[in-house]
Amino acid sequence: MNKDIATPKRTQEILKKYGFSLKKSLGQNFLIDPNILHNIVSHADLTKESAVIEIGPGIGALTEHLSRQAGQVVAFEIDHRLLEVLEDTLSPYDNIEIILSDILKVNVADIMKEKLAEFKDVMVVANLPYYVTTPILIKLIMEKLPIRGMVVMMQKEVANRITAKPGTKEYGSLSIAIQYYMKAEIAMTVPRTVFIPPPNVDSAVLKLTLLESPPVAVLDEDFLFTVSRSSFAQRRKTIINNLQSQLPQGKEKKELILTALNEANIDPTRRGETLSIHEFGKLANLLLPNFK
Repeated sequence: MNKDIATPKRTQEILKKYGFSLKKSLGQNFLIDPNILHNIVSHADLTKESAVIEIGPGIGALTEHLSRQAGQVVAFEIDHRLLEVLEDTLSPYDNIEIILSDILKVNVADIMKEKLAEFKDVMVVANLPYYVTTPILIKLIMEKLPIRGMVVMMQKEVANRITAKPGTKEYGSLSIAIQYYMKAEIAMTVPRTVFIPPPNVDSAVLKLTLLESPPVAVLDEDFLFTVSRSSFAQRRKTIINNLQSQLPQGKEKKELILTALNEANIDPTRRGETLSIHEFGKLANLLLPNFK
């Protein structure tokens, strides 16, 4: 077994060897606890029949743990300065490919077809850069990639929002967008002390499992998300006020909105955060003919 990258001593040695300065703008915080990495990987349930997509491998700490468990790892790195480092740190492994690209700008489905065609089981496992966590998650989910799910580390606050239930202050349109496609659960929390440099926030590892079918049948998925976003536009406002002010020609269509709310058995004076995903689905279906 090769010596783990993710120890304080080895990480410092690598950074020093390459004179590597961490870029705050890229959200570079490197994990220095092999046990935590081992736990992250164990939540992904990988075998040598599995392939992994990683985002932001850094100096390869998580990548090497993934490589030991999976058949193939494809890692997307945005910082060209790290290519030389990764070539060195991951040299003992022959089942890793680093792609120098911004995950937000590539066609992931095409890359999967090209690089991972032989794998039926694909997971996304990553310590996500905190400043782009939400755009990355939304992109990967909305592209409906042929993956089993994701195990991703992020800011604890964002993980709480994604897993939130109706009636809580964390619950919002992000909760709905992700829970429509995925079962979301917090697998573990990670203290800020196990990173170099320590981030300003605590982290959590989120396990997302692709649902066989969404929890509610809707006529138009995009419109469901439009309705949910509109309902949370100003959290202190009632749902009728938010929908009126956010939907196109909402003020002129107030009576149509009220009729739809009534048919969905939703009190117009309720706030968006009290509605379940099923209620949002029902409401979106009833509103759709008047707003499309």
